[in-house]
Parts: sequence; structure tokens; C-alpha cells
Amino acid sequence: MTYQNDLIIRAAKGELVERTPVWLMRQAGRILKEYRDVRSKLSGFKELVETPELAAEVTIQPVDLLGVDAAIIFSDILVVPEAMGLTYEMLEQKGPHFPKTIQTEKDLDALIVPDAYESLAYTLDAIKITKKELAGRVPIIGFAGAPWTIFSYMVEGGGSKTFSKAKKMLYTNPTLSHTLLNKITQTTIAYLKAQVECGVEIVQVFDSWAGILTEEQYKEFALPYIKQICDSINSVPVTVFAKGAYFVRKEIAALNCRTIGLDWNMDPIESRKIIGADKTLQGNLDPCVLYSDFKTIERKTKEMLDQYKGGSHIANLGHGVYPDITPDAVRCFIDTVKAY
Repeated sequence: MTYQNDLIIRAAKGELVERTPVWLMRQAGRILKEYRDVRSKLSGFKELVETPELAAEVTIQPVDLLGVDAAIIFSDILVVPEAMGLTYEMLEQKGPHFPKTIQTEKDLDALIVPDAYESLAYTLDAIKITKKELAGRVPIIGFAGAPWTIFSYMVEGGGSKTFSKAKKMLYTNPTLSHTLLNKITQTTIAYLKAQVECGVEIVQVFDSWAGILTEEQYKEFALPYIKQICDSINSVPVTVFAKGAYFVRKEIAALNCRTIGLDWNMDPIESRKIIGADKTLQGNLDPCVLYSDFKTIERKTKEMLDQYKGGSHIANLGHGVYPDITPDAVRCFIDTVKAY
């Protein structure tokens, strides 16, 4: 397919671009009044994720309203454990909650490696609708959670500051841990392949809780499974975003991925030295900069862009945009990148 704007695909592949492409993690969401209007008519977040026409609508909103260079399909990383047989709830103000968690071999045996086209048809349908509606204006980014991050929710039962239950399982039952991680990985590979078949042009693997593992644990329980995913997806560029995992940047650079996402604590110049010249870097403005006045946002954005000179770069924040940031502040960031 030919795109009116294919900057992000070319940047991800390391090709020359006229300017730095830009998008934001969580760009389709609560910062936009138009998103809140759609959401207010529904029972909750999950209904929106599972209604393809509405998921497509909110996926496209940031393209229309903010001028980003890519759409990222509106979904959630926790659709994967749900498809495997472990359902979750999204509690207002609290976040995700799993009424049942994985603690024993019996719990693990009850999980399946599902057919993505059956169990996750709502996301795949949303991709098809989005693709048709966008009609080549910008590419669509697909995504999934990294196996360790999905594991951490399935064992812990929800968000946590420490994920001590999940980490405890790595220490006390490594065999069960690896078996669960393998099941998650097989499900994720099938899901991402289906997303590609339905029209996404880039996929991103989110390892949101990478930074709470030790380096030794990360190399045993996280990296090998991300490697399997990267090795399995070869028809589109893959981005790996391992938040907080500054200690394995060299190892992530060795993966079969095209782009490496940096969080706001990772120095771009140091990261480029560690990662090398042949990968694209993505990031990494501190989202809290967007609480500042426009002059500060412009200055900080330019300072960030300066640090990526001389290598392929996709501009983004160092994590998702926060829900109480104003759309005008986000536009200021995007416009500054475009004018750079």
C-alpha cells in the first residue's frame, strides 16, 4: 500500500526522511474531549476496546485532531491474558484487576493458546476498519505487551509498585514461570502476526514493567521471550520499548527489531553509543514537560531532538501521555517536532 505520509515506516527502517516523524504513546485517549464523548456512552473501557467501529473511531481521532504521523490501534495489552482464559476488569480510578490469578500448575493448565482470529477478532476488525477509513493517510501501529509484563499482571492480579508476587514466582517456581511465559509468547506471536495480516505496518512490544527486574532476571525471564517475538515478526518493523531496562540496552540492540524505545531516564547520546548506528531510536521527552508553558515545551522538545542528530529517530514521549495534559500542549510538542 502507498501512503500519503510514510515517514514513520521509512524512519523505522533507517531510511532518510525529510523530517522526524512523531506520535505519542496513549495518544488515543483521555486527553481528547472527543474520546471522552465516545467513552461516556458506554459501560466502560472494555466495551470500547471490544467494539471495533468505536475502537477505530478513537484510533483515528489523534490523526485528525493532533496531526500525528501514525495511528496506534486502540486496544489494551490485557486482551492477551483474557483470550488465554484469564479475564480482567478495568476499575475506574484503580486500573486493571484480575479476579483470578495464576498461582499453581492447575491454574496454568486451564490457560489456552487461543486462535487470535477467534478470541481477538474485535481488535483485528478494528484494524481493518481503521485501515479502510484512513485510506493511506498514515500507517497503523499494532502492539502487544511483552511476556514478562503480561505475566506480572496474571500473577499479581493488577497493578503494583513492586510486583512482589510476580517476582516471588520467578524465584520460587522458575519452571512454572517459564511455562507461563512460553504460553504468553506463543499467544502474542500469533496475535501480532494476525495484526500484520489485517493491516498494521509497525508493531510495538511494550515491556512496561521491565525496570523492576534485576539484570539477571531480565536476561532469563524477559529477553528470550521478546527475542522469540522479534524473530517471528519479519514482514514489518518491530519496536521494543522496555521501560526502565537501561541495563540491557546492548542486549536489546542485538534483537531482531528495528526500533528501540527509550524512556525519559535514558540519555539518547549514551544510548546511541551503546545501541549502535544501525537501529532507529524512539522517544523520549519526559511526559511532564507537557505541563509547562508552550515556550518551555518548544525549548525542551528541541533540546531532545538535538540529542538524536546523526541517526534515525522517531519522536515520542518517554512513556504514555498523562490524561490531564491539555491537547494544546500535545499539539505544541508535535508542531515543534514537525518544524524542527
